[in-house]
Amino acid sequence: MRQELMKMLEQRKDEMIEIRRHLHENPELSFKEENTANYIADFYQGKDVEIERNVGNGYGIIVTIKGGKPGKTIGLRADFDALPITEEADVPFKSKNEGVMHACGHDAHTAYMLVLADCLIQLKDQINGTIKIIHQHAEEQPPGGAKSIVESGALDDLDRIFGIHILPLAPAGTVGYHSGYSFNGRSYFKLKINGTGGHGSSPHKANDSIVAGAYFVNAVQTVISRRLDPMKAGVVTIGSFDGKGSFNVIKDSIELEGDIRYSDDDAKEVIDKEFHRVVKGIEELFGVTCELTYTADYPPLYNDPEVTAFVAEALNHSMDQDITEVKEFPKLSPSEDFAYYLKKTKGCYFFIGCTPKGVKEPFFNHHPKFDIDEDAILVSAKAVGNVVCSYFEQENA
Repeated sequence: MRQELMKMLEQRKDEMIEIRRHLHENPELSFKEENTANYIADFYQGKDVEIERNVGNGYGIIVTIKGGKPGKTIGLRADFDALPITEEADVPFKSKNEGVMHACGHDAHTAYMLVLADCLIQLKDQINGTIKIIHQHAEEQPPGGAKSIVESGALDDLDRIFGIHILPLAPAGTVGYHSGYSFNGRSYFKLKINGTGGHGSSPHKANDSIVAGAYFVNAVQTVISRRLDPMKAGVVTIGSFDGKGSFNVIKDSIELEGDIRYSDDDAKEVIDKEFHRVVKGIEELFGVTCELTYTADYPPLYNDPEVTAFVAEALNHSMDQDITEVKEFPKLSPSEDFAYYLKKTKGCYFFIGCTPKGVKEPFFNHHPKFDIDEDAILVSAKAVGNVVCSYFEQENA
């Protein structure tokens, strides 16, 4: 089956690129991907599969491929939303949707997955088990699509789950992996500090919310420098400080918004606790009241070490001409809602190099000039396809 699958994928490389370019020209934002979802669903029409639409809190799609014999059930996930970015990449298939761009590679994820899924459908009689293809909406915008798909119960029967992300950290042909905590978790906060307004000439008759806010900006950084284990990682970013007013008026209230990152669940607990402690301290110290919105967006992504070792071994032994190198990648600081699947089911989220040929310093994901080497699309399909074949061979050995 493996050889047959790889040959089929090679023969459909141009089709993958064509699909990717169509999606790239027609990007849609998180939770607004109606046309993209219709395109995906239409691709599966007439094929011998079960299709579930509108799974979770948006346009999620799950396609179930039942093999010729019963066995384990695995999930393969690809996301399909785009970003609110105006494209600056010099490509002939630029976004036709002003201010929206596939700047993270989800167009390539969907392209490889559609063709891989179709090939697996054609070979399904040789599969001793079930494969669920998860076309996920809204990865980019919290609360995201993954959490709601997990909560829907549609994946309760999974034994393992796998996914990939293309990254310009290596040339096409390189597949990377990282065991354990591999992406940071992320939380969002909004803090409104309410004081008492007044005239600049009479500060004693007012209670300056800007002074309290300025103190908060400095104090909250001590959570990272003095409360977090230095062997762990955490970041508190104040992205917005809205205190605009008249030059001689003491503001009665201000609002701050920010972003919190943490390397693992233990770091999250420490930061959560100490952040709230600082807010309470600001109230006590300055006699203000605080209204805090604090939301855990995506948890840290944890790749099961045993499953990750299996993926690395499967890829190292693939002997595939398009997979030229398999190596360990560093832990990454962004967040990724695939983490929700991994909290439910053991699995591995690994990486596909996509640095454009001849480019020494590529633009990273989310940049308006982000571009990929489209050879990475076939590499993605082959890498995931090899993992699928190895998994079912192992389970039925």
